[in-house]
Amino acid sequence: MFLFLSKLLPIFIYPLGLVSICLVIALVMSWKKFSWEQLPIALALGIILLSSNAWVTTFLVTSLEWQNLPTDIPTAEAIVILGGAIKPSVKPRPMVDVNEQGDRVLYAAKLYRDKKAPLIIASGGRIDWLNNDRSESADMAQLLEMMGVPSEAIIQEPNSLNTYQNAVEVKKILDEKGIRKVLLITSALHMPRSLLIFKRQGIEAIPAPTDFLVSELENQFLGNSFQAIVLNLLPDSDRLDKTTKVLKEYIGIAIYRLRGWL
Repeated sequence: MFLFLSKLLPIFIYPLGLVSICLVIALVMSWKKFSWEQLPIALALGIILLSSNAWVTTFLVTSLEWQNLPTDIPTAEAIVILGGAIKPSVKPRPMVDVNEQGDRVLYAAKLYRDKKAPLIIASGGRIDWLNNDRSESADMAQLLEMMGVPSEAIIQEPNSLNTYQNAVEVKKILDEKGIRKVLLITSALHMPRSLLIFKRQGIEAIPAPTDFLVSELENQFLGNSFQAIVLNLLPDSDRLDKTTKVLKEYIGIAIYRLRGWL
């Protein structure tokens, strides 16, 4: 019981929980006298509760992530890692750091050590306004070398700033090197859009997804107890963040399709 309460009670003092409580109070206080002003309050509360609900979030995440579940990864001529996984080495960080998507670099190093491909292409520049003169591809290369990948096995692509540009710039390298088949590494949530873009460029890309936000175990135990049901129904900022990432991907798919990039 203590463990359950230690997870339950803080929810009501975290910002997302406090906002939800305030919206509920506002609706209750104005319930007897109907006003059109209640509608946006009710809508805001509904959006918060739905988008941070475990069942809704899990359904949305798996709708993208589980399109390319990993199987036996075949061998290829190169491994391509997409950018978006690195935090630059700026104070007070003591070195290049990784974010949630940092699994991309770790997985690339593993596949290389498993002899799945003899080359790794690190693809990703860095936006000018971040005031950093190193590309993300250079930072990824640094981490790969720290994990035992020799520098001569790493090719940097430092010019791309989005997934479409990743594919275009990588295609130039592949054509120059005469490479036809690659293992494409990116986050599982990002893989459906990335795979379509790379294939549109005529690249034979085999999906090698990583950084899964939802596992089979988490999906299985969503409602396995009363405590789990209660905690999964209440608003949670991590689930809200995951829902936002899913919406970003679906919007990206729609925009890229309109531009003819898919």
